[in-house]
Amino acid sequence: MGIISGLMGNASGTDVEKVKKEYGKLLGPNENVVQAYQWIRDLLIFTDYRLICVDIQGATGKKVIYHSIPYKSIRHFEVESTGYFDLDAELKIWIADMDKTPLVKTFSADADVYQVQALLAECIGKI
Repeated sequence: MGIISGLMGNASGTDVEKVKKEYGKLLGPNENVVQAYQWIRDLLIFTDYRLICVDIQGATGKKVIYHSIPYKSIRHFEVESTGYFDLDAELKIWIADMDKTPLVKTFSADADVYQVQALLAECIGKI
């Protein structure tokens, strides 16, 4: 991931093995990391059971929020691809029993937003 892209709030793919090593304590006994996308400090982790949003807070990064979203709670999602003038792509996820505002994540042009969409569709389809 480029530093400029990260500073702009755009995510790109990250090393799954590194994520497993660093965040393995969040996983259940039979849960595996399928894919992960990282911003400067924040992370979106796709496992075979759920989506985990890692939100690192504050200047020191000591406070971390782990938001776990079971795939069965995802009502629908939308992927907006990059355009000629818009160089980033967006993923919007609507979660059951939450307000009408979707969870929005922005991806850099080097992240394959179609792969993100296919992965999410596959994970949701398993439930």
